Amino acid sequence: MQILHPFAGSVQQYTEQLANPDSHRPAQCPQCQTKRPLIAHGFYTRTLIDTAFDGIIRVRRYLCQACQRTVSLLPEFVLPYVRSSLTVIALFLIARLLRGQTLHCAARTVPPPMPYQRGQFWIRRFRRQAETLCAALAALTQPSHAPDFVHRALAMLESTGWIAAHRFLFAGLRCHLLGWPRGLAPDGRRAAVSSAAAPA
Repeated sequence: MQILHPFAGSVQQYTEQLANPDSHRPAQCPQCQTKRPLIAHGFYTRTLIDTAFDGIIRVRRYLCQACQRTVSLLPEFVLPYVRSSLTVIALFLIARLLRGQTLHCAARTVPPPMPYQRGQFWIRRFRRQAETLCAALAALTQPSHAPDFVHRALAMLESTGWIAAHRFLFAGLRCHLLGWPRGLAPDGRRAAVSSAAAPA
């Protein structure tokens, strides 16, 4: 299971403070709710593209001794199962959907420049998720007047702050800013969907 690392700062600052496993050790298991501190259980690596970083970061893992399941502390500037940082995604979506730039221009405005097809993928996912985002973010900010849910969701994210909104959505509601990938449940586990038999 992934939970958010309560850390705000740059990728470099995040990397520097990973050495101390006690700094953000969960006091209880978010899965079985056992009220015992989790034990440090190493790291896994993942790639990340940010405005000033393109490389591999480590993500700390902890183990619950009661249920024997692991918990990963994902940095707040990272979305689960998306390689680019939240900042890069936000810059692209604002350039394309709010400012009306072409896909090619929006892709070039995001440092580092990226293939526009990646942005198309984000747009499709964001459009599917926009109505859900508007309903969820109404707990944090007043819904703004907008011609559609996409523009309203973007305005609400800008008003709240993308990191603060991601923290609220993911930590509080297990809601993915771009919607969970198909086949993954909100806790990040694979989900098998079987078709129900037709009634006789």
